[in-house]
Amino acid sequence: MSVIFAAGSAAPIALYAIKLVTAAHHVADILTIGGGYLNFKRHRIERLKRSMTKTDKPKEALRIFVLADTHNRLPEKVKEMAKNADDIWHLGDVCAEAILDELRALGPRVTLVRGNCDSNFEWPLVVDLVRDGLKFRLQHVPPAQPPDDVDVLLHGHTHVPRNERRGNVLFLNPGCVTRPNRGSPPSVAWLEITNGKTDWTLVPLR
Repeated sequence: MSVIFAAGSAAPIALYAIKLVTAAHHVADILTIGGGYLNFKRHRIERLKRSMTKTDKPKEALRIFVLADTHNRLPEKVKEMAKNADDIWHLGDVCAEAILDELRALGPRVTLVRGNCDSNFEWPLVVDLVRDGLKFRLQHVPPAQPPDDVDVLLHGHTHVPRNERRGNVLFLNPGCVTRPNRGSPPSVAWLEITNGKTDWTLVPLR
């Protein structure tokens, strides 16, 4: 569209006004685009902050109280420690079933396997568990060879603490609560699991 002005008219003023309006439109467009870009950046930064907060928050460890070979006796000191666990794993030779009742009364969930001195044949010989992506096997008597399908094998029976890697399998034994062997003190253990990793802490009872 063209605009024609008669001679002697206010053409220069009108032309100047048109230029001002056009310039104003350009400025408005620039401000709109710039404001949108700034809003985009601000929202992106907020999303990054939220994702970093979720990712960087440390995962709380799963704390498992592990004991074996109680052989009819559960000291008060052991019960006090076990109260603070998320789970309790007993690796066999409970013997008196009243011991199991005492453990269950503490509150945390109790998982157990049958030992060679246990007479309740309803108790399992082997229990397989998955915690935080790791495969755990609980059994009383240790196998001669590492199994192929587990990451960590926990056992009792020997009355001697153990923390030994054989091949791809970590063997753990908390020792014996009441009848330690080979000069070891009576002991229990804490197993902590975080982000697919384990931390094993043996706790002597004297």
